[in-house]
Amino acid sequence: MSGGKELVLETLRLATSQDAEVLRPAEERLQEWETEPGFYSTLVEIFSEHSLEVNVRWLGVLYFKNGVDRYWRKTAPKAINEEEKARIRCGLLHNLREPIPQVATQLAVLIAKIARVDCPREWPDLLPALFEAVKSNDQLVQHRTLLTLHHVIKQLASKRLAADRRTFQELTSQMFTFLLELWQSQTEAFLAAAGQNMEVMVPFLERSHLALKILRKLLIHGFKKPHESRDAITLLESVFDRIKILLTFRKQHESNDHVKTISEKYVVLLTKVLLDMLENFPFSYLQFIKPSLELTAFYVFTSAGDGLLFERFTVQCLNLIKAILLCPEYKPCKVVEDTKDPQTLEAFRIKSEFFDNSVLAGMCHKLISHYFLLTQSDLEVWDSDPEGFCMDVEGGESWKYSLRPCTETLFVSLFHEYRNALTPVLMEMVRSSHSPVDPRDYHGILQKDAVYNAVGLAAFELFDDIDFDQWFTSSLINELKVKDSNYRIIRRRVIWLIGQWTSVKFSPEHRPTLYEACIHLLSAEEDFVVRLSAAMTLMHSVDDFEFDPQQFMPYLPTIFGLLFNLLKEAHECDTKMQVLHVMSFMIEVVGVGIQPHAAPLAQYLPGLWKESVDHNMLRCAILTTLVHMVTGLMRESEGLHDFLINIIRISTDVREDCHVYLLEDGLMLWLTTLENTAHPHESLLQLYDNMLSLLELSTENLRLCLQITTAYTLLCPQQFFTKYGSRLIECFNSMLKDMKSEGVVLVLRSVEMMLRVQPVEGSTLIQPLLPSVMKVVSDGDQYPMVMSMYLSVVARLVLYAEHIFTWAVNQTAADQSKAPDVVLEQIVSIWSEKLSLVSPEERRKLCGLGLAYLCGSGWRPVLKVWPAAVTAVSEVVFDVTMEDSTEDKLVVNGGRLGSPEVYELETEHVLRRQAVAQEDPVHTTSLRVFLGQQMKRLQQSTDATTIMTLAQDLEDNCKNLLEEVTVAP
Repeated sequence: MSGGKELVLETLRLATSQDAEVLRPAEERLQEWETEPGFYSTLVEIFSEHSLEVNVRWLGVLYFKNGVDRYWRKTAPKAINEEEKARIRCGLLHNLREPIPQVATQLAVLIAKIARVDCPREWPDLLPALFEAVKSNDQLVQHRTLLTLHHVIKQLASKRLAADRRTFQELTSQMFTFLLELWQSQTEAFLAAAGQNMEVMVPFLERSHLALKILRKLLIHGFKKPHESRDAITLLESVFDRIKILLTFRKQHESNDHVKTISEKYVVLLTKVLLDMLENFPFSYLQFIKPSLELTAFYVFTSAGDGLLFERFTVQCLNLIKAILLCPEYKPCKVVEDTKDPQTLEAFRIKSEFFDNSVLAGMCHKLISHYFLLTQSDLEVWDSDPEGFCMDVEGGESWKYSLRPCTETLFVSLFHEYRNALTPVLMEMVRSSHSPVDPRDYHGILQKDAVYNAVGLAAFELFDDIDFDQWFTSSLINELKVKDSNYRIIRRRVIWLIGQWTSVKFSPEHRPTLYEACIHLLSAEEDFVVRLSAAMTLMHSVDDFEFDPQQFMPYLPTIFGLLFNLLKEAHECDTKMQVLHVMSFMIEVVGVGIQPHAAPLAQYLPGLWKESVDHNMLRCAILTTLVHMVTGLMRESEGLHDFLINIIRISTDVREDCHVYLLEDGLMLWLTTLENTAHPHESLLQLYDNMLSLLELSTENLRLCLQITTAYTLLCPQQFFTKYGSRLIECFNSMLKDMKSEGVVLVLRSVEMMLRVQPVEGSTLIQPLLPSVMKVVSDGDQYPMVMSMYLSVVARLVLYAEHIFTWAVNQTAADQSKAPDVVLEQIVSIWSEKLSLVSPEERRKLCGLGLAYLCGSGWRPVLKVWPAAVTAVSEVVFDVTMEDSTEDKLVVNGGRLGSPEVYELETEHVLRRQAVAQEDPVHTTSLRVFLGQQMKRLQQSTDATTIMTLAQDLEDNCKNLLEEVTVAP
């Protein structure tokens, strides 16, 4: 680079400025230099100078790291040349005394990124150099080397090709013993210094922690069978003692935040070693099942853990127990004696010996009476931030990683595995909690809440043990009526419990009582958390195969109004999504019954849409709700078009960033809106501008896009074809050249619908497609389903526009440098051969009609294959003729054709589809009669000698068929 180091250094300084006018030009200049030879060598020089400003050096490392991602690989455009790479690698290895921790971490990540690409072939001296440096007596060098080695090993372990895995296993065999000894020595040094000055002790602890991180990766990714390695077993055996020591050490130094934090991280890392080993090598872990269960049960389920536990460690312990319980390799056959694997039997024996009835009873009691209890901090959040409580305690993103869900999933797993042992324990706790609790007895309320929680979680397992209907009518419903403020905890839990049991064991005759209870709990005077729980229970109630819409309808107006009030009161995006989801589901199940009650929600949603501009998941919920609302409102939804069209436009515009999240739901709303529109208008038609871009992408939503296209074809064919027809066919033509069979079928269905709706205009419109269509038919090498669609298009073309068909044959012949007669003969021959494979029956009759028309044309190429063609059509005649008469069973009878399926509403789209079907030749023309007419046409246009020759070529059975159809009127 001209200007060199000083110029880059000055630009980096400018790039750290807080002034945008200074910052932006500096960033642009650095971006220009990214592909300049020597730029990255200069950056290495700059961030290697410890005397420079820290923020400048840190920025230099970041630019270098980004450059490695883009330009380090040899195949990258404008890649860094090999000579400069060699200088850079050499310079990086001299940076193991970095004094600033943040810069040191970025440097370690940077070296690891290069190592992933270059090590060991292009950078063979990296690992030997790190090994040598880690032996240094300089504590800073040793720490930075371990940090770098950790990131390098992490990158190398992530490579998945077989050759890379073999290389990593060789690397493990060379370095595992050394690192194990290093870890042990650093740990022992830390323990020896435990009573000394923190400045002496903490560096040993940090280096020991880093060494264990490296060993963890080597253990999981560097061994095929860890149990065959003495070093691997030594490491695992040491883990249990180290956990005990560090828990005590953390307790002794909990006043020192730094020591406490690193001790907690260390303990969690030790448990991760066990969990990773169990997950990846379950049979190698056999000898550690019992120690793991004993350790975790000792700390989590006995008083020994009091004061030593912290949340992340407790979570890891619970996950370890659950992983052992659920490990598939540890589960024998249902009949244990049928299990062949001795290791599985051994694991099962160890588990059975540990989980005896007394242990299980103790764990169950501890989980329910201790871990299930709402804490004081939970209740404070409930009071100060009810919506936050619902997210944190009842299923929000942070909830997934907290203690409560771990205890609940472990309880469910234990109950499923040991139902016979745990059911009496839980039933006894239920009986002891059956009596009403004094609202002033806070502890009693929390205990009852925990027991009810357990009964809800184990609902499926307790099906035969609890008469829930009797419990509901005699006790639970009365507990919902206790209005004391403290009893809100029980009201919330009881309504949640009922929701858990509605799909398990809840009689339909009690549902009206439940609906009435929910109405009371949804009232504005009730606690917000209780109201939200009642809303969720309502959703469980209607999402059940025993749900009776007619039974629910008397309560719908009140419930829907109360839910709407709850939606308006909610402030958090997640809460609004929950309530909206309940309302959406309710609209879906009651269908058209929502029409008298939808107006307030319809007026509220436009404002909510504007407020949610930064919350795409809430907008997805709004779109889903609108889909169900439009479906329920049917034709009445036209009054919402101004709003609907606007949000459909935003959701399906590929130029909008939000389309990534909203596209599928937006397309569904678009289709539903079209299907329920009776009167097309310009703004609805203009929406299709978005569709052309989507079709060009050929996305996973192709089916929906083409369904929308078909809906426009039925809704306003003339305007649609005039405005978008030619561009659409051009797009289809491009898509068909490179598309899988399923996509081809979808596209051709849309093309066929154009022909059905506007036979003459459609035939002219699709002309650009026809040469490729004719080529496929003449080749005849497609799957039956695909071939059926191609033949259907050609058949309609023959029936609707013979002159365009002959044009397409001539064009195809010219493109293939063949005579038109040869191409036509190929088409008719393939058509005759494939006709029996066409499905369904309606489509086979359509293709039979088209082929029958050609049989009556008298064209010489057709006459060459005429016997096979007539035979094929005659077979279709028999297929579509009713058994007890000569009538065609597909001909319209009684005007019922195209009626909606039992699961379909009679939407405007269905009515339009029905009208088109009633005019279709398949349902208006008898194939038997039509074939007879074509034979008569052939007789009139062809000399007698040719007719006799054709007749002689037919098989005896074909002669009988011909005689039968030619006498038809």
